[in-house]
Amino acid sequence: MNIKKKKRLNPQLDAYEQDIEDNLDTNNSLPSKTKVREIAKLKAAAKEHLHKRTKEKRISVRVFASDLERLKEIADEEGLPYQTLVTSILHKFSTGRLITKEKNKH
Repeated sequence: MNIKKKKRLNPQLDAYEQDIEDNLDTNNSLPSKTKVREIAKLKAAAKEHLHKRTKEKRISVRVFASDLERLKEIADEEGLPYQTLVTSILHKFSTGRLITKEKNKH
């Protein structure tokens, strides 16, 4: 049996991505009923995401320059935008998932 190695389609792919690309089989699509269910599930998830996005509000907050600089440093260390870090901190705090020194004492 003559098995040809698939030609690399995109030299930008890492090994994991290339493995996925190499193992894609376009001849094996989902059965119709499964495909319809998957599409409906994905549409519902997209609709929910858009609904949540419309609930976002913009705010302006004054903070000490030193606090902002430290937040920017932390965000840079984490590899994300500082506004995303601030939003994450606020979300965790408002949902009770931010662990504070006070909570650790108990």
